[in-house]
Amino acid sequence: MDTLFEQKVRLRTKKLGLLMRDARLARHHSTALCAQAMGCTVEEYEAMEAGQLAPSLPQLEALAFYLDVPLEHFWESRALSETEPPLPPENLHTLLSLRQRMIGARLRLARQQRNLTQGDIARRVGLDEHLLEQYETGTHPIPLPELELIANALDLRLEDLFDQRGPVGEWRLRHQAIQQFLELPEEVQAFIRKPVNRPYLELAMRLSELSADKLRAVAESLLEITY
Repeated sequence: MDTLFEQKVRLRTKKLGLLMRDARLARHHSTALCAQAMGCTVEEYEAMEAGQLAPSLPQLEALAFYLDVPLEHFWESRALSETEPPLPPENLHTLLSLRQRMIGARLRLARQQRNLTQGDIARRVGLDEHLLEQYETGTHPIPLPELELIANALDLRLEDLFDQRGPVGEWRLRHQAIQQFLELPEEVQAFIRKPVNRPYLELAMRLSELSADKLRAVAESLLEITY
């Protein structure tokens, strides 16, 4: 009969395996690539996912880094595949087609706002006018170097054409937010991370929404209290 210690270890190993599998499937990676990232054999990795073998902490850290998931995921009961469902390939193909048409429409609108014809832009860029028409209607994908030249001819920044509200745009904004946080001074990061400081952050957010006159009134009221 298993001891209490052995029962706890076996249950934790099985839960780790389920969480490892969930993280891998959420990121669409193979067991072979995950095994390589963890420095173990495919057989060992599959045994970990099956709950028969437990990873070490460095191995788990390597897997979290490789899959780009929080290390804390392996101590939670939350499934990444439920909370952050990835787009299946067929949906990505639909998104590609939609984005192609949106970019074409954005180029056409910018051209019309500048009172330019397709011929004007085609001559500026050195592009076939018929091909430019296909680009604007979204019936033909625009190679990136050509898109950069067309955007430049229309005085558009390439960033203006990035996905803003779709799944790719949301993913990019999340990564930008993380990067912006990491660029803050260490003492500011430490202040933000402390739960006890959350009321101060919420107060700062509310104050940032006030007009200059209201902020001035708040400052004057604080001075009166102080003195």
